[in-house]
Amino acid sequence: MNDRLQQRTLSVVMASQVFSGAGLAVGITVGALLAEEMLGTSSLSGLPSALFTAGSAGAALGVGRLSQRLGRRAGLTAGYAAGATGGAGIVAAAALDNVVLLLLFLLVYGAGAATNLQARYAGTDLAAPDRRGRAVSSVLFATTFGAVIGPNLVAVTGRAASHFGIPALAGPFGLAAIAYGLAGTIVFVLLRPDPLTVSRTLSAPAGGRSSPAGVAAGAVTMVLTQLVMVAVMTMTPVHMRAHGHDLAATGLVIAVHVAAMYLPSPITGLLVDRVGRVPVAVASGITLLLAGAVSATAPVDSVPLLALALALLGLGWNLGLVAGTAMITDSAPVETRARTQGTVDLCVALAGAGGGIASGFVLTATSYATLSITGGLLALAVIPFVVTTARRASLPG
Repeated sequence: MNDRLQQRTLSVVMASQVFSGAGLAVGITVGALLAEEMLGTSSLSGLPSALFTAGSAGAALGVGRLSQRLGRRAGLTAGYAAGATGGAGIVAAAALDNVVLLLLFLLVYGAGAATNLQARYAGTDLAAPDRRGRAVSSVLFATTFGAVIGPNLVAVTGRAASHFGIPALAGPFGLAAIAYGLAGTIVFVLLRPDPLTVSRTLSAPAGGRSSPAGVAAGAVTMVLTQLVMVAVMTMTPVHMRAHGHDLAATGLVIAVHVAAMYLPSPITGLLVDRVGRVPVAVASGITLLLAGAVSATAPVDSVPLLALALALLGLGWNLGLVAGTAMITDSAPVETRARTQGTVDLCVALAGAGGGIASGFVLTATSYATLSITGGLLALAVIPFVVTTARRASLPG
């Protein structure tokens, strides 16, 4: 019975992730460009990423606590509804050329990104300990489809927005509003019974023993990989436009990046369950260093090399996220699991916000190459911390 319910839960969450992935990816593609256009300066082009990441930080905590009280269905539905509202509000702000409204709704839009990530925890609620990596990876893999399609609809939605007299860069946020709305509807209608609620009734719940060291290891892994990934990713569209690349080329590079964030998930999940949480976390730091090195040395006119760098960036993030999520679930008892997960995701989102806003200043003061290589070196800090901490946590796998 539990196996069937776990498969049903994964199917519903995966279906919602197809839509929420599209909502997430389009904001990544054009957020910095829209801010640069409306604010009239590239030094603040990291502000959108910082704002919707900050918004996602608050939403992560809220979704986690709401899920703890009322179940995953309530938390995820509320988060997606907020993301849809934010996307629609950004379109309105651009149409009115109102910067204050833009900044406000970027914060609200961040709830969609937080909920998209929180959904991975729903996949682990009923999973056996030796299948948690694969449960997380199934949810992330489903995100691939929407996340790849979304950036490639940037030009189409931009033309549609222009037809109605709305700035072209706001068009993708209209798509995001629809996508998040559909994701929330799927969760609200179909995520029954609630997996978190059911897990509390099991005689041997799928939660872990309490291990603060394990929570710390997972949190640091995800915080550092998120910070580095957001910083470099956010400035790539700005870097490309400054060197004459059009929106289609930017959309392609970001699509490759987002595909690498999610597409390798089945392999990553298998590695986390079979090889171990710690080796995969170590691999994430090394991969992010390689990403920084490639992006720092890529010729400015080479779209293929930029795409390769962003693919490595996405892969490093994927390795860190799946390994870190499994560590958190291993180490948090079911009684407080959702609240702990929400708190960790709050830290992850704040790290992304810091990386996003700092990246614009670093790019303006130095160069894209400096930003990239600095991020890669910072990612290496994952290795000594996780190896040392995880020994005390006795993490499985």
